Amino acid sequence: MPIVWSNKIADKGEIAIWEISESNETLLAMLQLRDSELENIEKLSPARKRQWLGSRVLLRALLQTEHYIEINIDEHHKPFVKNSKYEISISHADDFAAVIIYENKKVGVDIEKITDRILKIKKRFLSEDELSFISDKDELAQLYVCWGIKETLFKLYGKGSLPFIGGIKIERFDYASAAPVSASIDISGFQENYQINYIKYKEHILTWAIA
Repeated sequence: MPIVWSNKIADKGEIAIWEISESNETLLAMLQLRDSELENIEKLSPARKRQWLGSRVLLRALLQTEHYIEINIDEHHKPFVKNSKYEISISHADDFAAVIIYENKKVGVDIEKITDRILKIKKRFLSEDELSFISDKDELAQLYVCWGIKETLFKLYGKGSLPFIGGIKIERFDYASAAPVSASIDISGFQENYQINYIKYKEHILTWAIA
């Protein structure tokens, strides 16, 4: 299946969702991969392999190139495209892959399927102040927005060692407004404020940020 949702960002980038309905064989035929990459993905489970392949197909579509795309991983496990002006971030959940690209600015993206499992762990990633503004009506979706915000900023920061409670702080927001959410990274030696966007697509929450 092609891209099911996308958004151009200020003529400098794009974010998109791909619904992965293709077989692994079909996805492989849409890519150019080196032997080392083929060897690595053969170690993955079939489901994880589809997610890996689907996200790379989507990245290729956004970069609009016929040439081989060399994706490397830095010392903090952050992916980047060699010799490209674009910063990238990749996420996947079940049968969906999400990718964001943007020229010469840091990016982060996260996609998550909404389930009630998050209720069991909400106190592990949200402070008491953050839990206080979660609405009863939209509890599950808003919790996933909060989780997505913290995952998104963790990826954007890209240096690891960033605690979700204390290190990333989300300002009070109304889920139903769908307005960008203010959040910050505040750790020793680094403090920065961000605006994080979110949408609900089917039963998934997508969050993203650019800095």
